[in-house]
Amino acid sequence: MNMFEIHGGEPLHGHVTPAGNKNAVLPMIAAALLTDEEVILENVPTIGDVRTMLALAEAVGAEIDWNPAAHHLRIHARELRNPVLPDKLCADIRASILLAAPLLHRVWRAEMAPPGGDVIGRRRLDAHFQGLQALGASIEVNGSYQFRAPQRLIGADIFLPETSVTATEQLVMAAVLATGQTVLRNAASEPHVQDLCHLLVKMGAVIEGIGSNTLTITGVHKLGGAFHRVLADHTEVGSFLAMAAATGGSVTVTDTDPAHYVMVARAFARLGIQLRFHNGEVHLDGDQPREVVPEFGGGIPVLDDGPWPHFPSDLMSVMIVLATQVRGPALFFEKMYESRMYFVDRLIAMGANAVICDPHRVVVSGPAHLHAMDINSPDIRAGTALVAAALCARGTSTIRNVHLIDRGYETIETKLAALGADIIRK
Repeated sequence: MNMFEIHGGEPLHGHVTPAGNKNAVLPMIAAALLTDEEVILENVPTIGDVRTMLALAEAVGAEIDWNPAAHHLRIHARELRNPVLPDKLCADIRASILLAAPLLHRVWRAEMAPPGGDVIGRRRLDAHFQGLQALGASIEVNGSYQFRAPQRLIGADIFLPETSVTATEQLVMAAVLATGQTVLRNAASEPHVQDLCHLLVKMGAVIEGIGSNTLTITGVHKLGGAFHRVLADHTEVGSFLAMAAATGGSVTVTDTDPAHYVMVARAFARLGIQLRFHNGEVHLDGDQPREVVPEFGGGIPVLDDGPWPHFPSDLMSVMIVLATQVRGPALFFEKMYESRMYFVDRLIAMGANAVICDPHRVVVSGPAHLHAMDINSPDIRAGTALVAAALCARGTSTIRNVHLIDRGYETIETKLAALGADIIRK
C-alpha cells in the first residue's frame, strides 16, 4: 500500500495550478448519462473517485474515452442497458447515488447498494428520496435501493429538508427532463453545483436561479451533447494555501475565481493570514503576522462552517492544522459532520495544543512545535490535513492509507515537491 514519507520543516514556495473540481466532475459524469449524445469534459482530475465514477458509468452501458494525461474525457451513453450498479463500486463512493436520476430517465429504474465514501459522520439521503418521490418515482429500501419510474417524472415544488449538495444535484438532474416545472427551494449553491447546472444548460436544460438557493427548472423533452471545462477545485486551492501558510512559506495559485474565496479569505484573516487576488491568481505572502485576531472585546474567534457561501466543511481539517502554527487561541466549530474532528487526536499526539470539546468543536492554541509520527490517513480531507501537519513537524513522518487522499487530490506529492516539500511516495 502506498504511503508518503515527509521530512518536515521546509516552507513551501512557488506557483501551483489546481486540478479540476472533484465535486463538480462526479455529478457531470452522471449528467452525461441523461443524453444519448456525446458529452466532452476538459480539466478532469486524475483521481480515484473519477476512476470509480467512470467504472459505474461503464457498468450501466456508457462508452468512456478518458485521457488522464490530457485531463480529457468523452462520455457517450448512446444506449444504457444495465440499471443495476455493482455493489463494490457503490461502496467506494458516495456519488454513486447520483446515477439514480439519469437511470430513471433512460431505463425507468435503478438499483444500487447504499453509497460509501468518507466516514465523517451520518450523511443522510432523505432529501434524495423525498425529492425523487415528489417527482413521481417510487423507492423501495430492502438492503439495496430500488428506484422505479414507470412513466415520465412530473415537476413539483420541493423544499429540501437540508441544504444538501448531492441531493440538489440529484433533483436538478431529475427535473431537467421531467414534465412541467420544478421549483427547488433550500437548494445548495456551491461552485460545483453551479458548474453542473452550467453544463446542463449547455446540454439544453432550462434552469433559472443558478447560484441562488431557489432553482426553477422547466423540463425539456430531450438533452443533447456538450463540451465543458470543469472549474478549478477551490478545496484544493484552499488546502495549498493553508499548507504554505502553516509552513511559513509563500505561494501563488493560478486559475482561481475570487468569488469562490470570500469566506475562505475571511477565515485566513482571522488567523492573521491575508490573501491577495489579482488576474485570476491568489497570492499568499510569506511575511505575515500569523497571529489570531480576537473578536471585538477580546473573545476567542470562532471559525465555523456551513452551506455555501459559508466557509466550506472540506477545508475545516487543514485550517485546524494551520491554527496550530499561528499565535493565539481559536475555536473551530464543525456543524455538518460529527466525525470530522476525530483526526485531531493525531494532531495532539504530534504535539498540538488542542482540546476536543465535543464531536463538533475543538479549541486550538498555537504555535506548537509538532513532531514527526507514523500516521494512518482516515479520509480524504483529514489525510490532507495530516500531510500539512507532517510538513510542519520536526523529523520524518509517514502517512499511510494515502489511497484515500488520492481519491480527491491529483498527485499531491508532486505538486508539494515542486513547492519545495521533502515528500516522496513509497
